Amino acid sequence: MKKMKRFLGIMIAMIMAVTMLAGCGGNGKGNSDSTEGNTLKFGCFSYSESLDPANMINAAWCNSRYGVGECLFKYKDDLSVENTICDEYSTEDNKTWVFHIRDGVKFSNGKDVTPSAIKACWDVLYANKTGSSNPSKFMDYKSITADDEARTLTIVLKQAKADLRKDLAYPVFVVLDVSGDYDLAENPIGTGPYALTSFDSKTKATLVKNKYYWNGEVPYDNVEIDFLSEDNKAMALQNGDVNLVENITSASDLETLKKDDNFNVSIGQGVRCGFAYVNEKGILKDDALRQALQMALDHKTMCEVTVGGLYTEGISVLPSSLAYGYDNLKNPYEFNTDKAKKLLDDAGYKDTDGDGIREMNGKNISLRYITYENRRLSDFAQAIQTQLKDLGIDVKIDSMNADKEWNLMVAGEYDLCDSNWITVGNGDPTEYLANWYGKSDANFCNYKNDKFDKLYEQLETEFDEAKRAKIIEQLQQILIDDAAVVVHGYYNSSMISDKTVTGADIHTADYYWLTTEIAPAK
Repeated sequence: MKKMKRFLGIMIAMIMAVTMLAGCGGNGKGNSDSTEGNTLKFGCFSYSESLDPANMINAAWCNSRYGVGECLFKYKDDLSVENTICDEYSTEDNKTWVFHIRDGVKFSNGKDVTPSAIKACWDVLYANKTGSSNPSKFMDYKSITADDEARTLTIVLKQAKADLRKDLAYPVFVVLDVSGDYDLAENPIGTGPYALTSFDSKTKATLVKNKYYWNGEVPYDNVEIDFLSEDNKAMALQNGDVNLVENITSASDLETLKKDDNFNVSIGQGVRCGFAYVNEKGILKDDALRQALQMALDHKTMCEVTVGGLYTEGISVLPSSLAYGYDNLKNPYEFNTDKAKKLLDDAGYKDTDGDGIREMNGKNISLRYITYENRRLSDFAQAIQTQLKDLGIDVKIDSMNADKEWNLMVAGEYDLCDSNWITVGNGDPTEYLANWYGKSDANFCNYKNDKFDKLYEQLETEFDEAKRAKIIEQLQQILIDDAAVVVHGYYNSSMISDKTVTGADIHTADYYWLTTEIAPAK
């Protein structure tokens, strides 16, 4: 009997200990911190130090890419949109839009997603907006009204939009819970399939299955994200340190993995443009200098050799794969170093002291080129530095992380600034082309052309698709004629997995990485 009592006492103590452990370590999300069950190990570049969508555009994208947050709508691979948190919508004049919020959607902490909760989230977003993450670029509204009983969100715009759904699918409008004391920079709580348990932008993030997820089964119990440099992704995958990586940017590594039956390689459609902003507030406001710079750059060699074919050469800020009249565009600044040198000579910009650098107004022509090591942008910067040296132009490269570069771009502290954009990020290039619209908060390059501005304003109010395409073609040609942008080429995104994973395909709009499509292979 004493043995039995002792045995029961031990069992009770064990049960109490397990119960206490189950109640500890909560993360405020209504999910367990357990590392039991199947785990996906994902390797990617760290694109932002923050996950607060009001802080950085990159932060908004990361919410979506890590499977933490969702928007009212989602882009399909043809860049049309499909319903997610919103299940029905209506508009009569394209100015007043009514969105019905789907029943049964919860945040990962178990709280219901109501129209009021969505409005509260966006109120915070608009209140905290910065120059680099300004939601007004996408949706400039007069009023937003939430009716929780009818489950509707009514948005009245200042100006009619052809399709507001495309803007609301953009990750900056991710729906997060802002009702609690959560740090959105490190602990955003969304409606996606996974919930964050830790985030360190320099090393890793951990996630668990969102047990409240509304849209089907979540394949993995746990996800570990290792933030890797561009050079380490392929090795980490081959060594088995991770099961999945995004955007391997070494052409040789990518080719090796394609030939290896142990890996699946998914290449996305090329709607990204790699380019360098040209800051016309500084020395590059000079027309002859910008034109000579364009003629001195051998983009074909850079795309095919320098970055090993990961980019396709092009002359416009919009990829040739899009239906916006690319074949009709003319390039007045085709690669010709001799013509570039003559243009500068004729403008009076010569090397008078024999140091190899031309002078303008008695000073050496020296450009500050800011870049970051992602999608081979820094390789373009180095190649451009070499080619411009032959022209007699000094280029000082300043390489940094993406967030710092973005802040310097917003501040206008550069001459050339590398970037890689999804050109139809909300299913349409209008928002992207605002980078060169004179009245836009996104015009960080200080470009100004009255003809461009008038055409852009027509584009904003034109709903006919054929007419819009013609306007967009004209806008592209103006930027080319003005030598307003250094276009590197058009990048193809990729997703690579080992054979333990299935469904790891890269999407055209690469906001969607950790989706429920990615699952353990059977």
